[in-house]
Amino acid sequence: MAKWIKSGWLIPLFLLMLIISACSAKETVKVDPTKGVDDEVNTENPSGDLSPLEKKTKVIIAEDGAASGAGFYIAKEKGYFEDYNIEVEFAQFANSDDMLPALAAGEVDIAGGVSTASFFNAIAQGIDVKIIADKGHNNPGKSYFTFVIGNHMVDEIKDYSDMKGKKIAVSSLYSIDWYIYVEMLKHAGLTEDDVEFVLMADFGSMLGAIDAGTIDVALNIEPLITQGVENGFHERFGDATDYAPESQIAMVLGSPQFMAEEQDISLRFMAAYLKGVRDYNDAFIKGIDKDEIIEIMTMHTALKDPAVWEKVNVTGLDPDGKMFIDDIEKQFNVYKENDAIRGDVDLDKAIDTTITEKAVEIIGEYDRD
Repeated sequence: MAKWIKSGWLIPLFLLMLIISACSAKETVKVDPTKGVDDEVNTENPSGDLSPLEKKTKVIIAEDGAASGAGFYIAKEKGYFEDYNIEVEFAQFANSDDMLPALAAGEVDIAGGVSTASFFNAIAQGIDVKIIADKGHNNPGKSYFTFVIGNHMVDEIKDYSDMKGKKIAVSSLYSIDWYIYVEMLKHAGLTEDDVEFVLMADFGSMLGAIDAGTIDVALNIEPLITQGVENGFHERFGDATDYAPESQIAMVLGSPQFMAEEQDISLRFMAAYLKGVRDYNDAFIKGIDKDEIIEIMTMHTALKDPAVWEKVNVTGLDPDGKMFIDDIEKQFNVYKENDAIRGDVDLDKAIDTTITEKAVEIIGEYDRD
């Protein structure tokens, strides 16, 4: 799912560069939270709502070119960040474990996080990050992250219960992938002992394995799902929203400093981000300016073929940034019940949607009709 920096010795140098960059960029604007936030709306502003920051301010986003970063990419290319005098810079990390300490230290301001036991364990061990907005969920009936079956199983697997005794590939343990897998088994009336679990970290490898018949079922992701169907490797089976209708797959994360001490910046950042997400929804749900948005997505993601963008089930992104908070708590509890969580996590403290809700108040709720 990510294009990570693989040379471990580069990380300390890279983080040092981020620290220097972040400090030099952030010293220009600081907010005393006790004195309030500049949130006065003035329609004469370039943005049509909040005034720009007095000085250009850099915001560093840990992002890997995933499609779920659409709101960031579109807001950048459409000038929504620039309207607020914000300059965004994308930074890559070797893995999410390296990203979280940098985020907690304020070396990175914003990141995308996927629900895993290791993510919650990092918070339990004192890594202070804030879960602030939606960055990925399955759209009803059009999941971008769902199960496929091999062509050799088309006549054999007609219902989820028919997966009994089959080899099912999942990319990781105690993660959103594994959680969706477990929810599917519950829906099917099966236990983990009823199937053969195959841990296969690389989604691309699942294509060859399922085509060769060494696995029967796989939990895969777009655009590989669509490309696999077109190349005759597998068939899409049902939809993840059949059994996990409100799974929170990815979240926008904020550093504690960015959310608490730099609220003039974070509020404007979130307003710009949501405008980008709304353009994304306009394009892929309403068909408005779709060619323009696809062009931006091909610019920033690994999927470079506009024709494939017309076919895939795209990542769900809520235009008001709303998350399935109950599901985040459910995921945490499932990990804990399976002894994958070490320590306690105060989810009420970790989940902070204040800035997102304030941004929606200012720019207005999205017209979903």
